[in-house]
Amino acid sequence: MSTVAPTINRRSKRGVRAAIVAVLAVILIVAMALSTKAVKIGSAGDTQVKAFNPAVYGEAQFPKTQSAIEGKAVSADTLAVAIAKDQDAAGKQYGVAGGGIGPEISVKFTGVAGSEDAGIYTVKVPNVPDSVIIRVQTGPAINGTDLRDATGTISFEQFTNQIDYQNAGYAINTAMKKAVLSKVDTGKLTGKTISVVGVFQLINPNGWLVTPVKLDVK
Repeated sequence: MSTVAPTINRRSKRGVRAAIVAVLAVILIVAMALSTKAVKIGSAGDTQVKAFNPAVYGEAQFPKTQSAIEGKAVSADTLAVAIAKDQDAAGKQYGVAGGGIGPEISVKFTGVAGSEDAGIYTVKVPNVPDSVIIRVQTGPAINGTDLRDATGTISFEQFTNQIDYQNAGYAINTAMKKAVLSKVDTGKLTGKTISVVGVFQLINPNGWLVTPVKLDVK
């Protein structure tokens, strides 16, 4: 008698627990079913993440970038004096943080294009010391992410991953080439007077590699 009763009680308790677990499982399944909403692909409720399209992004973003750089651009002679006096102060006054390496600075100047190397021209600008070498990228390859980083309004957090973030910079460069450089005979600028608005990253105070957003031949 004393050994049978406890065995029955244990079995009874296990049965109750199993029943409770089964009831909770049913409740969970019902709740999941009620909270599930069928959404037709392409409808207003479709929240699928759409693939990043660099070409579309670049075409839409470049005019905004161009306008922002034009609005911030400081004359090269003024900038050269400020950098020679205090590079850090000049960067803070005229620049936008550029990923910790150096500020992105928007600049404008008119000068005579000199020698060309792989699509990059040196430009002699009046009132800028000879010790400051100004160069302008004219393609076909436009290197760097200066256009992406120039405004301070484009950040990694706006993109799904690092690849999309890098492609955004490439796409803006590509859109710039189409809108600006395609209208210029970039192979024959030596000896000609050009007016440039662009941006460069201030790393070497005596070496500016400018990516243009406007380039006009006089």
